[in-house]
Amino acid sequence: MTAQTSRLIVLVAAFLAGLALCLTLIVVVAQRGNGPAVTQASAVGGPFKLTDQDGRTVTETDVKGKPVLVFFGYTHCPDVCPTTLFDMSEVFRKLGPDADRAAGLFITVDPERDTPEAMKSYLSSFDPHLRGLTGDEAAIESAAKAYRVYFRKVPGADGNYTMDHTGLVYLMDKQGNFVAPFNLKRRPEEAAADLRKYL
Repeated sequence: MTAQTSRLIVLVAAFLAGLALCLTLIVVVAQRGNGPAVTQASAVGGPFKLTDQDGRTVTETDVKGKPVLVFFGYTHCPDVCPTTLFDMSEVFRKLGPDADRAAGLFITVDPERDTPEAMKSYLSSFDPHLRGLTGDEAAIESAAKAYRVYFRKVPGADGNYTMDHTGLVYLMDKQGNFVAPFNLKRRPEEAAADLRKYL
């Protein structure tokens, strides 16, 4: 099997995993108004115990009482992660003073490299309402499983690697319940107005 064929298989597998997750979330969102939807929606999100960029322990209870945008990624990500975090920063900026009543979590899928110090340095380029969370492999796997996040280490040349991962931003309400994937592909003012509904 050639390297090109192997990479193609990895990309197809990642695409299919992401497609399956998107379809599951669409079903969850579409059924939110019915009785069973509460059970299904609660299947996204849950308990976690991680460490933020300042070395403080953070659990799901620390962000209750605020709507939360949750994104899984990593600091060595070349494109999706910095773009998403920039877009999230723009939403918080457009919220103005109301930004203090919401929260943003950037949870790493690369705990090997993303120490609290690395997260702090990386997040200094984005809005201060974004909190970076890391932990050991078991804690990250547990959080990713709770949010139905796919991630996989992809070896590269010279011992380097990248991470395939789900690129969704999750909107959680003030009680910690999953609302819907949060759409950042619109004007920041529109996204901020949407988030403001959950304050």
